[in-house]
Amino acid sequence: MSEVDVETRLAELAVDASVCTACRLSETRTQAVFADGSSVADIMFIGEGPGFYEDREGLPFVGKAGMLLNRLLRQVGLSRADVYIANVVKCRPPGNRDPRPDEIEACKHFLVEQIKLVDPVVVMTMGNFSTKLLLNTATGITRTRGTVYPWWNRVVIPTFHPAAALRSGPAMMDTIRGDLELAVRTVRQGMEGSSPAEEEPDGGGDDPVGQQPEQLGLFG
Repeated sequence: MSEVDVETRLAELAVDASVCTACRLSETRTQAVFADGSSVADIMFIGEGPGFYEDREGLPFVGKAGMLLNRLLRQVGLSRADVYIANVVKCRPPGNRDPRPDEIEACKHFLVEQIKLVDPVVVMTMGNFSTKLLLNTATGITRTRGTVYPWWNRVVIPTFHPAAALRSGPAMMDTIRGDLELAVRTVRQGMEGSSPAEEEPDGGGDDPVGQQPEQLGLFG
């Protein structure tokens, strides 16, 4: 599929999302928040769901957490135009609560198509929710972050959500920056034809993290 075809299909999906009424989140949204960034990005970011500012502006990560993400991207030589940014659900959960399983089920086909169409080398999950969902694990982000996990012919690299860094301060910002640097190196290694080094998470090989995921039938 050509780049033009990919962009056309993503635009069609965005229109579909904007009029979707498959779950209760459509009743309280201002607008659907589909994605932002490049349709040919090597790195795709997946957050949880839109917040207040995202719901108002129609773009992901445009509040304070988004401004921090933009700054961290610049520090590793990237911009929003170089990456693709999406969320697990496209409509804001009331009060910024976690999306419910039936809401994810109703919305998951959008995320599945986004991943297939953009076809990134690295998927970066931001925070506990998207990380646990994609990796089909109960292990928290503190243990999963900073490691490269094979995932559906690409890799997942979890990192903290930028909102957590706003609460925690410079040390966590440095950690997220390090994870972004790992993603950039992983992409570069892939272009050079070498396999990214994989690290075992704390706890050893029996941990469900790193196994072929199929959380909620995401690609089922």
